[in-house]
Amino acid sequence: MGPGNGPLRFGQSGEIRVTVVLPLYLGVGELQQVVTWRSDGAWKVYEEIGYQSVTGEETLWSNPGLPFEYASLYASIIQKLNDDSGAKLLGVAELDEVVSPECTRGLSRVTVRIQDASSGEIREWTRCAPGSLANLTTQGSGPDVVASRVIQAAIFVRNSTVGPEFTSTYAGSLPFRTIERSIRTGSGLVEPVHFRSGDGGACGDPPPDWTDFWGAHVEGGERSPPEVDWCTEMVLVAAVGERHEVGDSVEVRRVLSISDGTRYEVAERGPGDFCAPARRTTTPIHIVLAPRSREPINFAILPPERVPCGT
Repeated sequence: MGPGNGPLRFGQSGEIRVTVVLPLYLGVGELQQVVTWRSDGAWKVYEEIGYQSVTGEETLWSNPGLPFEYASLYASIIQKLNDDSGAKLLGVAELDEVVSPECTRGLSRVTVRIQDASSGEIREWTRCAPGSLANLTTQGSGPDVVASRVIQAAIFVRNSTVGPEFTSTYAGSLPFRTIERSIRTGSGLVEPVHFRSGDGGACGDPPPDWTDFWGAHVEGGERSPPEVDWCTEMVLVAAVGERHEVGDSVEVRRVLSISDGTRYEVAERGPGDFCAPARRTTTPIHIVLAPRSREPINFAILPPERVPCGT
């Protein structure tokens, strides 16, 4: 039912979804963030960072505690988006005049989508604004005056779910994309390494140890090394050596340009408490491609993460 057409407001039974797509590194990469919030209170957040239209890493996490604790907040937001004259999205004709705006360089593409379970209908609005999900602002939003309504709705949802202090898993990272992720490597690596060609005229040549590394990694297989523009790109590898439980993995989490060079973060994930994983020897590895960044390049090992059983 639509607003004012019965006891239920549009979306009162259903879900709200907010999607924020932030361009990274002059648009060659992006950070995508999605909050999906159901009327029973349950919500989840999906984040994905990528480079050259290929995913580098992704995370998914859900509301802490019991979903019903967020149900009243959901109902309050729905009431605001249906009825509040200064904040509503439903029934504002100007909002429907722009369907798929082109966002200028540096601005995020923000979409608010409401699904109404009673009618099966979906309403969706997209506008542009500065910032990621963590720091969205109506200031500078566009391309029209009513864009601020869409951005403010996204902010309402953020504040009522992840909270105003939310920080992205990939905050501050350069974009990157996965070349390969595997539970087996023949490289023999027990710690992260990187491959970056020298500066100057020889930048187009691969680092001298790259071909040997790749050959060892594929254990003599016929797969050729991936194409890399060594003048503009570099390869980062997360590795930790042997592990002995099913479910152990390793990943590059962030690539940070810092004052004295570059640091990339490596996260190891394993089965959580009370899990009973099978025994199996693995050598997990994550190989990623990122824009070439300044030397020296160092890595930081994050505290181990335990993944709940069944995820």
